[in-house]
Amino acid sequence: SPEGERLPPVEIVSPEEVFDGDVFLFCASRFVPDTSVTSGDVRMAQYQVNRELAVRYARMARQRRYGGMFCVVSDPVDPLCRAVLEESNRDETGRWDGGGLFSHQVRGFGLGVMQARAMYYARKEPRFAAFLTEGRTYGPHGADLVVANSIEHYDDALSRELTERVVQANLEMRRLGFKPYVAPALSSGALSLLLTLRGEWHCGSVFLDGVFMGVKNRYTPAGVETELLPRIPDPLFGHIREAAEHLKSVL
Repeated sequence: SPEGERLPPVEIVSPEEVFDGDVFLFCASRFVPDTSVTSGDVRMAQYQVNRELAVRYARMARQRRYGGMFCVVSDPVDPLCRAVLEESNRDETGRWDGGGLFSHQVRGFGLGVMQARAMYYARKEPRFAAFLTEGRTYGPHGADLVVANSIEHYDDALSRELTERVVQANLEMRRLGFKPYVAPALSSGALSLLLTLRGEWHCGSVFLDGVFMGVKNRYTPAGVETELLPRIPDPLFGHIREAAEHLKSVL
């Protein structure tokens, strides 16, 4: 670094060595939509081509009997996590045999940037201010995101508006001609990963009811702990259920 701080050395390794460590980050993409794509869920457009690449590494993890974390940062995070878990547990004939990764090993890092964007709007506009201390984000890193303006004083209309603002922030950047790499790399990637390794609460995707869903969670010696709230307002729970059902339909 410019200040002379000592940083960990970077070592180039062969593909056969990538699972020798404790944490594997999948950040590769075969396809990134051009900035001219300014409508629709651009993340889902990447699914099939990035799925092939992610599955290749999932099978490598199976062969190596990898016991560490398999962290997915590439889009679309949540369906890719599910593909990694499922395909790592299939044999050469495609039969499920449970011989691959455990569900707690696979983690998705995409919700952090959505949380950060919601906080940005909450600081900018007083009507969203409650989110900073009482709000939550749930669901996938994409169009099915669910933002709650407040758990204690939930306002469905306000929450829907904030959700829309957060989801559209990505497209707004693209309309300006930028591919928004930096914010996801920090909020969803580096910062969330550090919180995970420290066992601290963060926003990310974990395995829940057959899919990977973004929730507030932390990684403990006993496994994944998700936040348990005394009560979730019925309209909010309905939105979360809808997001989960849609994720189940993505194969």
